[in-house]
Amino acid sequence: MAPLVGAVLAGIFGTHFGGNWIGRKVSHSLTIGGVLLAFVLSALTLQSVVQDGVRFNETLYTWMVVGGLKMEIGFMVDGLTAMMMCVVTFVSLMVHVYTIGYMDEDEGYNRFFAYISLFTFAMLMLVMSNNMLQLFFGWEAVGLVSYLLIGFWYNKPSAIFANMKAFLVNRVGDFGFILGIGLLAAYTGTLNYTEVFGKASSLTALVLPGTDWMLLTVICICLFIGAMGKSAQFPLHVWLPDSMEGPTPISALIHAATMVTAGIFMVARMSPLFELSDTALNFILVIGAITALFMGFLGIIQNDIKRVVAYSTLSQLGYMTVALGASAYSVAVFHLMTHAFFKALLFLGAGSVIMGMHHNQDIRWMGGVRKYMPITWITSLLGSLALIGTPFFSGFYSKDSIIEAVAESHLPAAGFAHFAVLAGVFVTAFYSFRMYFLVFHGKERYDQNPEVHHDAHHRGKHDDAHGHHNAPHESPWVVWVPLVMLAIPSVAIGFMTIEPMLFGEFFKDAILVNADRHPVMRELGEAFHGPVAMAVHALTTAPFWLALGGVVTAWYMYLINPAVPAALARALRPLVVLLENKYFLDWINENILARGTRLLGAGLWKGGDRMLIDGLLVNGSWKLVGWISGRVRQFQSGYLYHYALAMILGIFVLMTYFVWLNK
Repeated sequence: MAPLVGAVLAGIFGTHFGGNWIGRKVSHSLTIGGVLLAFVLSALTLQSVVQDGVRFNETLYTWMVVGGLKMEIGFMVDGLTAMMMCVVTFVSLMVHVYTIGYMDEDEGYNRFFAYISLFTFAMLMLVMSNNMLQLFFGWEAVGLVSYLLIGFWYNKPSAIFANMKAFLVNRVGDFGFILGIGLLAAYTGTLNYTEVFGKASSLTALVLPGTDWMLLTVICICLFIGAMGKSAQFPLHVWLPDSMEGPTPISALIHAATMVTAGIFMVARMSPLFELSDTALNFILVIGAITALFMGFLGIIQNDIKRVVAYSTLSQLGYMTVALGASAYSVAVFHLMTHAFFKALLFLGAGSVIMGMHHNQDIRWMGGVRKYMPITWITSLLGSLALIGTPFFSGFYSKDSIIEAVAESHLPAAGFAHFAVLAGVFVTAFYSFRMYFLVFHGKERYDQNPEVHHDAHHRGKHDDAHGHHNAPHESPWVVWVPLVMLAIPSVAIGFMTIEPMLFGEFFKDAILVNADRHPVMRELGEAFHGPVAMAVHALTTAPFWLALGGVVTAWYMYLINPAVPAALARALRPLVVLLENKYFLDWINENILARGTRLLGAGLWKGGDRMLIDGLLVNGSWKLVGWISGRVRQFQSGYLYHYALAMILGIFVLMTYFVWLNK
């Protein structure tokens, strides 16, 4: 509740809405204090869960009862919840502190703090829920607040387009999600996790009415479609790169610890259901593998520093999804945790570079930044090493475990998934160090940016484009301290936690795996001999050499022989066009799906609403009644001889009829 209180106070009394009663310092102090308190309480909760084995699963009160279906408010605390609480609050705390420096000159300073604090509250509600009603509330709340944050600069057309795109694409996924929840409620009569899981086995004997599809498979796929929207899986990934239109701190928060991790968390929480459907698991494997590999390809051709990291997020979310499909739920959540730290570090590091480069985001006009921004440089290097899976770094332990888990999986889709995650290792290393080398090493190019010259021409002679004001500079301490704090777990957290989280009992009450049907984790445990042995052994395996090959290739192409990328781009022009247009998925969405929907809507409006309803039923009915009334009215003339004539004609007709009948 502390982040909610901070958000309400800053959002009401720190903005025009409440009269600007409190200033910037009070606003950020309230929200940072609320998130700090939430982090301390989360850490104490994690300590109790780990050391004392404490578990909590209680309903606080019943909101309403509809036909025997209870809609309740309650909380569940176990290893999965406690870990997520700590990750969310710690990353959010670092983002809050970082925001003091990054948003210092923005007029919406207080409003932004209110939004990110509210975002944190929504994510905490999602991970702490013990029923699907409350899960759905948190699910939709993070979507709503992300809409506000992506479109934070609401005077910027691209930001408004991006937040609407995120909102609409997530509605597609949420439609599947609510269908899954509805089917569970209809066939189990409850929304409570524990009660649903207790009835899961009985669902395996049922089929969806009117089909021969196994009901549980349909439920799991519907739930996963919700995860595809929130966790940006192909083809519902298109909103995530455009979310870069929001300020960098929210990019870090969305991509690292909130929103995109919601889908991964939900599938892990629902593991007792997914374990009963191999069809659903194969579907998850294929979607995750496509996302991991093909979204990584898009990172290779990006020049915006934030978009490179954004496509990295898409690829890593694909890795997590692959682990879920392989029944290695704990590995997926483990990668979620390690990824949260080094991805937040990379985003905040990118923001620091943007600040130091005077809001230039194009990596082609950087270079040599290392000597101007040493803290940003070293922390970004550590984050990049963690991302590519360098042995002993946190990303190595989680990423390598995913690759091994897929290799041990016996599902039909595991072969394709294993190829995708292995190829993704090289791709990840290549685009990560392409960005790293172009930004921090090589020749300084910031003074060659044509946009800088254009701006300098308008600023005047005192701010010449080659002058001191345009040289990169290290960010203030409120920016680089969070980088250092995030760099520590990016290096060490994997080494410290792999054994209890993957092969211990940390998730024993939270994640269920049928070891007889899906023995992946058991086989991984048999091959695990400690974090040191795992890292040393990795030096002889394919992932390490693929990652090293990606780094060396990027070094040669962008530092030693920069003519090679240009030559390859010319030779592979059709492929480059395909990647630049993001596989034309945006074009398909906008020109086929959206335009088709608009045409269908126009057809329904003109043909259905205007012609059928208004034209035929509404207007047609009164016109028909009016026409009949007009004809009938002519028989009511008021003249006696007209009525006498009508009577005589009537008698004549009746007599003729009866004579005809008697013949």
